[in-house]
Amino acid sequence: QVQLVESGGDLVQIGGSLRLSCAVSGFTDDHYAIGWFRQAPGKEREGVVCINNNGTIYDRDSVKGRFTISRDNAGRSLYLQMNSLKPEDTAVYYCAARDATMVVRSPSVYNYWGQGTQVTVSS
Repeated sequence: QVQLVESGGDLVQIGGSLRLSCAVSGFTDDHYAIGWFRQAPGKEREGVVCINNNGTIYDRDSVKGRFTISRDNAGRSLYLQMNSLKPEDTAVYYCAARDATMVVRSPSVYNYWGQGTQVTVSS
């Protein structure tokens, strides 16, 4: 059974940095795509940065140059390094994975979800 557990959310000031972690378990091989999604109050959930086993990455325009996705070699941990944080980055951040290697930004095609971790950027 696939399990994803996020950690690292916090309250941070504008311009600050934060690193989110996702503990990944239950996959029997590396043929899956995984990534970070977020949902702000009153808004739809959106894809932030996603990656597959080939290293193909999708990242939305608003986080390019600020957010970096990475994973350990064993595939047991996924990270999101967030720099130069802005108030509009405030959201619940989720780790999610899908049983396919194509990197897709739509949350609707991801099968497995963590419980989320709150990131709040304030002045």
